[in-house]
Amino acid sequence: MSEAEIGQIVDGILAAWNDRDMSRLLSYLAPGVVWDDPAMLDGPVEGHEGVRAFGESIFQAFPDFAYRIREPICVAESGTRCAIPWEIRATHTGRFGPLGLSPTGRVVRIRGVDVLEFESGKVTRIETLFNVVPALEQVLGLKPLSESRLARIVAVALQRCRAGWLRLTAKARQ
Repeated sequence: MSEAEIGQIVDGILAAWNDRDMSRLLSYLAPGVVWDDPAMLDGPVEGHEGVRAFGESIFQAFPDFAYRIREPICVAESGTRCAIPWEIRATHTGRFGPLGLSPTGRVVRIRGVDVLEFESGKVTRIETLFNVVPALEQVLGLKPLSESRLARIVAVALQRCRAGWLRLTAKARQ
């Protein structure tokens, strides 16, 4: 794909997110798309229904979710991948499904990068990369972990819960 074609897809995805239009977002994604995001407790989601469920959980928890691209978008010479630096600003006013976090009313600002892979004009894979610790600190209203003993205790407790959940779900799949 050309850089211009990829730019059109990226612009469409951005507009669909900001308009909360999951059907339009899914139109840019292959039916078997795989999306890996640190906020997904059970690991990557696959397919349109998984993406829709995750997107709707984001909109429920953060109804004013605003996604913007930070330049530059980097497109691989092969035209099969791109990296999109982004910034999200959102207020946590609803329950966040994947983690079950109750609303705090706190404004969250997160910066990260999405790596998209393309095939036949559709996105086949999304890998979202961001630092989870500052995002969680903002949602929970904790001081940075380096400054707060309570925050370190909460972070360890959350990690242990997550590890237990991963072990439990892995065992259930066997």
